[in-house]
Amino acid sequence: MEDIYARITNSIIEALERGVAPWVRPWSAAADPLPINATTRRPYRGVNFLSLQLECALRGYTRNIWLTYRQASELGAQVRKGERGVPIVFWRLRKVDARGEALPSQDEQDVNARVVPLLRQYHIWNVQQITNLPSHLLPAPASVDWEPEAAAEEILIRSQADIRYGGESAYYHPGQDYIQLPERGAFSDSASFYSSAVHELAHWTGHPKRLNRNLSGRFGDESYAVEELIAELATAYVCASLRLNGRLQHDSYISSWLRVLKSDKRAIFVVASRATQASDFLVPYRDPLTAVEEEQAA
Repeated sequence: MEDIYARITNSIIEALERGVAPWVRPWSAAADPLPINATTRRPYRGVNFLSLQLECALRGYTRNIWLTYRQASELGAQVRKGERGVPIVFWRLRKVDARGEALPSQDEQDVNARVVPLLRQYHIWNVQQITNLPSHLLPAPASVDWEPEAAAEEILIRSQADIRYGGESAYYHPGQDYIQLPERGAFSDSASFYSSAVHELAHWTGHPKRLNRNLSGRFGDESYAVEELIAELATAYVCASLRLNGRLQHDSYISSWLRVLKSDKRAIFVVASRATQASDFLVPYRDPLTAVEEEQAA
């Protein structure tokens, strides 16, 4: 099996070195803001979200909908000859004994057990690489009947975070557990305001009372760079779910992110996982297609 960690990390490094953050997109104009499996209707998340967003940009796909080879075949469809699939990963933790053997569920409380990551790789294909797909799998993008700003405002209110306005800086103060934002009128548009607010809310989720991440780093530290990258990705996830245009909040950190990614090929997996936890804390997970159907039926 190819080195999955290195492949995904290197593709992100290459994009960052070109000055492009692959998680930043104009979500409001995207037909499919989240990469979704056509059969299960579930979005790909974590590091797979990053990988598939990057593939869509590099290959020029207009739809962000994917299938495994078997799923396509079961639908009577066919992957075009010569088309190259995209590797994605399934990653979970499992308990093993001293020999590395998986423990039966009844023995998982064994004090000598170790927890190790189980990583599996699959390949999927974009629907634009597949012929003879049933038409119902490629519906026209559903119209959004709500204002993205209203949905974003609801997140700020529902969080009950201590958000203070004034000054010229946006930041989260971990010691006193509050968010500072400039006055709303200081932002050029609503997308700028809400993406900045969500970014600071992502940091806010790391407080010990919430998701308990390491927020002790100082500018220039590796831990500081990692936390900023977590907040960047969490903001991208939330903006995608709300169809808010993505903004790179701190392009000055790109060099720090590159150092982290180049020093540890597994770092992006941990970062993506924690970013997903942060985004889920702010916007509890819902199947995005089901959510649209519920809105239309209301």
